[in-house]
Amino acid sequence: MADVLSLTSMAQSFGLPLWAFYLVLFWSLFWKATAMWKAGRLNKPVWFIILLLVNTFGILEILYIFLFSRIKMDEKSVKPKSTRKKK
Repeated sequence: MADVLSLTSMAQSFGLPLWAFYLVLFWSLFWKATAMWKAGRLNKPVWFIILLLVNTFGILEILYIFLFSRIKMDEKSVKPKSTRKKK
C-alpha cells in the first residue's frame, strides 16, 4: 500500500495524472527490457550494463534496438572486400 501512495505522490509532484505516470513508466520499462534482451542475445555485455544503468525514458533503448545492434564492430565488417579472384 505504501508503494502505491509513493507512486501517487511522485506523479503529483511532476504534475502528471496518475494514468500518464503509469504510461511513461510502462513505455520506459518496455523499451529497456527489449533492448536488454537484445543485447544479451547478441552477447554484448557492455551494452547490457549501459542499458541497465542509464535511464532515458526509452530513447537510448530505442536507438540501441534500431541502430547500434545492427552495426557490426568486428574486423571482418571493417575490412574492404577484395574484388580480385584468387588463383
